Amino acid sequence: MRTHRGFARPKTGLLLTAGLVAAGLTTVPAVAGAAVPTGFTDTAVISGLSSPTAAVFAPDGRVFVGEKSGLVKTYDSLSDTTATIAADLRTQTHDFWDRGLLGMTLDPSFPTRPYLYVLYTYDAVPGGTAPRWGDTCPTPPGATEDGCLVTGRLSRLTIGANGVATGAEQVLLTDWCQQYPSHSIGTVVFGPDGALYVGGGDGASFNFADWGQRGNPCADPPGAAGTNLSPPDARGGALRSQSIRRPAGEPVTLDGTIVRVDPDTGAPMPGNPFASNPNVNAQRIIAYGMRNQFRFTFRPGTSELWVGDVGWNTWEEIDRIPNATDGVAENFGWPCYEGAGRQPGYDGANLTVCESLYTTGQNAPYYTYNHSSSVATGDGCPTGGSSIAGVAFETTSNYPAAYDGALFFADSSRGCIWAMRQGANGLPNPADIVPFVTGANIPVQLLTGPGGDLFYLALGAGQLRRVSFTSANRPPTAVATATPQSGPAPLTVQFNGSGSSDPDGGALTYAWDLDGDGAYDDSTAVNPTFTYVSPGVVPVGLRVTDPGGLSGTTTVTVTVGQPPNDAPVVTIDNPTAATQWSVGQTIPFAGRASDAQDGTLPASAFTWQLTLQHCTTQTNCHAHNVQNWTGISSGSFVAPDHEYPSFLDLTLTATDSAGNSTSQTVRLNPRTVQLTFQSNPSGARLVVNSVEQVSPFTRTVIVGSSNSVSAPSPQVFKGGKLYQFVSWSDGGAQSHNITAPAAATNYRATFRRA
Repeated sequence: MRTHRGFARPKTGLLLTAGLVAAGLTTVPAVAGAAVPTGFTDTAVISGLSSPTAAVFAPDGRVFVGEKSGLVKTYDSLSDTTATIAADLRTQTHDFWDRGLLGMTLDPSFPTRPYLYVLYTYDAVPGGTAPRWGDTCPTPPGATEDGCLVTGRLSRLTIGANGVATGAEQVLLTDWCQQYPSHSIGTVVFGPDGALYVGGGDGASFNFADWGQRGNPCADPPGAAGTNLSPPDARGGALRSQSIRRPAGEPVTLDGTIVRVDPDTGAPMPGNPFASNPNVNAQRIIAYGMRNQFRFTFRPGTSELWVGDVGWNTWEEIDRIPNATDGVAENFGWPCYEGAGRQPGYDGANLTVCESLYTTGQNAPYYTYNHSSSVATGDGCPTGGSSIAGVAFETTSNYPAAYDGALFFADSSRGCIWAMRQGANGLPNPADIVPFVTGANIPVQLLTGPGGDLFYLALGAGQLRRVSFTSANRPPTAVATATPQSGPAPLTVQFNGSGSSDPDGGALTYAWDLDGDGAYDDSTAVNPTFTYVSPGVVPVGLRVTDPGGLSGTTTVTVTVGQPPNDAPVVTIDNPTAATQWSVGQTIPFAGRASDAQDGTLPASAFTWQLTLQHCTTQTNCHAHNVQNWTGISSGSFVAPDHEYPSFLDLTLTATDSAGNSTSQTVRLNPRTVQLTFQSNPSGARLVVNSVEQVSPFTRTVIVGSSNSVSAPSPQVFKGGKLYQFVSWSDGGAQSHNITAPAAATNYRATFRRA
C-alpha cells in the first residue's frame, strides 16, 4: 500500500517550509482570498489539488500541475474543472516530509517540442532502483537519525495531443545524494540561452551542524560510507554544497548547486565555469554553496538568475547571478556562511573547507531578511519561522506602474508574498519592499501566467491562485448559510447572507430564490426566514448586486423530510494528550469512528496524518507534514528528531458513505531536558547546533535529540587572553554530537592559555 502525504517546507526545508523542513508548513482550511492591495483580487482558478508543488502554463492555454506525490495533472484551460492525469510518477517519487515532485517546466517550443521536464526526489539510493522506501522511512535508520538515503532525478516526458505522457520517461540526470528528509531538489527552468537550469539542496540535517558524522552514507571524503567523519577534514553533510572545491580526484556532487545542462541529454553545456574539469558533474555546475535554493527564475530580457535560498535559523536570502552564461562560477558560501555572515555551527568546528573559504569570502547575497524581523514595516506577516519559497518577476501585467519590473517573492512559513519594486538602476530595490499578498495558505511557487498576472500555488489550500488588478468596478462575492440545512417537514430555516462582500466597498442589495424555482423573487432581506412544508431537496440561491450593477451568486442546499445524514463522530483512543515522546520512541495509535446512518465505520474510511509543528516561540509555529496513512484503524510511528520548541499533531479523519468527514487531532508534546554548557575558565564562546553563546548557558532540547557542539579554538576571552581548547567533560572531540539524555546534564569545555 502506498501512502501519500502533504508537503513539509519550511525552515528545515519549504514549504516547503521551510523550508519547501525549511521551507516548512501547516495545512489550514482554504480561505476565500488572502489580503491584497486595493484594486487587486486574489482568486482560486484551480482547486481540489492534493499538495500541489509545481505548475506551468503552456502557450496553447493548457495548465500542467504537479502534485508532491508524483502525479502530474493537465487542464485544458483555467476554466477547465476536470483534470487529466498526464503522468503518474508516484512509484519512483519519494513523497515524504519535504521530498517529492517539486519542479516542472515545459520546453519553450511546446507543443512543437512536446516535452515536459520534471524534477523529483527519486526513491532510490545512489545507483539503486525505485522504490526503495515507499513514501516512508522506517526506524532504523530513522528519518532524522541516520536518514533514509535517496537521490534526485531530472527527467523528460513526451506529452501527446491529449495532454497525456507517451512513451518511456527519459532520465536526463540522477544525483543529489540526500541523507535527511529536507533540502531536496527544487526548480527546473529554461534560460534565455535554451539551456536547462536545475537546482537541488544539500540533503543534510536541519537539526545540527552536519559534516557527515552520522554514518556518512553518501560516502563523502575523506571516509568511506559507514565512516563517521570529523573535523577539521570532514567534507560531508552540508559541506557537499562546497564539493566543487574538493581536492582533484574526489567526487563532486550536485547538492547545493545550480547546474546548466543540455535539455536533450542532461550533459553539461559548453562554456560552463568548470568545463575543463575532468569530472562531468563539475562541468555542469554554474553556482554552488547554497542550502536549499528551492526556487529561482530569470529576470525577463536578461541572463540574470535570481535565487531564493532557504536559510537555517537566522537568515533567508535572495541571490543574484549577474550572467548565468558567462562562465563565471558563483559561491554563495553555505554552510560556512548563512546570509552575509559566518554560520556559527560550522565556523566553530574549524572545518578546513570553511576556514579556507573565510580567507577569500563568499559571493554576497543580494538581499537578506532575518527570521525575527518583518520583511516590510507593518506587513502583517508573522515573524519567526521563515522559508523563502517563490520568486517571479512582473512582466506584461496591467498592474499599476509602481509594480513594473518588480520582483515578487514568497515565504511559505509566513504565508506572505512581497514585491521588491524596481529601482532607478532597473534592478529590484531592497529598500523598496511592500506587502502584496498577506495570509496565503503555504505559497510554494510563484509564476506569471495569462495576462501577465502573478499566480501562486497554495499548497495548504490545494489551489492555484491568481492575483489580478482592475481599476473598474469588480463583482461582489455572495456567501449564504442556512440553519438548519435539513430536517422533517415543516422545516423553518434561517438564512444568512451577511457574509457577502463587495471588493470595492459598495452597499449590496440582496435577492433570494428560497423555493428553488430559479427566480430570485422570494426575499430582499439580508437574513430571511422560510418554512418548507413539502419533502424534497431545495437549491436555495442568493444573488447580491453592487451599486454598479455587477452581481455574484451562490447556492446552499436545504433537505426537507429526507433521512438525516449525520457527520461521523471520531475518537482517537491512543495516544492521548498526556503522552510525551522522546526521539526514536515508537508510539502506537488507534482510533474509531461511527455515525447514526452507517454505524461503525470501517478502517477503509480512515486517513491519518502526522504533522510536526516547528515553533520559534511557544505560540508561533509552522508545520511539517511527516507522514500519512490511509485505510487503517491503528498503527505506529517513530517520533522524529527536531529542535525545540516543537510538538506533534496526530489527526484522524473519517469519511462516511455520504462523503461527510470529521477530524480529530491530538497534540503530543515532547519530553524535554535542560542541558547546561559551561567552560573552564568561564566565559568561552561555545556553539550548540546553529547558535554560538558565551558560557555558561542552558538549552532546552528534546530527550533523545542529536545536537552538535563545538568549542571554537583558539579564542580570546577572560581579560583578552588567548586560550586553546583542551577537552570536553563528556570525552568528546572539540566538535562532536551529543544525544540528549533524560536527565539534566552539564557539559564543560576546558581551555588552557595558549
